[in-house]
Amino acid sequence: MIEIRKAITAQSEEITKLIMTAMTDDCCLHFCGNGYGLDDFRKMMTTLVEREDSQYSYRNTLVAMDGDKVVGISVSYDGGRLHELRRAFIETAKEYIGKDHTSMDDETQTGELYIDSLAVLPEYRRQGIARKLLLATKEQANRMGLPCIGLLVDKNNPAGEALYASVGFRYVNDSHWGGHPMKHLIL
Repeated sequence: MIEIRKAITAQSEEITKLIMTAMTDDCCLHFCGNGYGLDDFRKMMTTLVEREDSQYSYRNTLVAMDGDKVVGISVSYDGGRLHELRRAFIETAKEYIGKDHTSMDDETQTGELYIDSLAVLPEYRRQGIARKLLLATKEQANRMGLPCIGLLVDKNNPAGEALYASVGFRYVNDSHWGGHPMKHLIL
């Protein structure tokens, strides 16, 4: 039985692995400076998950649990807090991946609970876990008084786009993030 609950700090490495799955290796490498790789990115992301003031914080994460195993995540935050939460990413990226991301484009906005990362372990896919995470995230948006949920989906991810459409997400506009053409969807 899969249970959705709030994440805890002790799950940071499992959460990081799933965030990087959601981002893809190409995207993770896009954010790295010359001479830095996926291991450096993983260390940085683990640090950010463990922090409380980061967009990737465990405090912004719902986990899908199969017993004691994290099998899926939904990392989301109030889009109105993007710049405040992104400061941790900018500072930590300079140290861990040798790149200044101060001028990064905004991927969200005030008024939406932004789903930064949604991922399920490969062996647990096609079991409704991502849908459960999305519905739990929608409940969280309701509790926070945010009128909608937003996310970016890679234009080369039709399966992801179909999942989001199946729970009611609709296309808003095109975007670009992490070196990839994306679609901005809202629910």
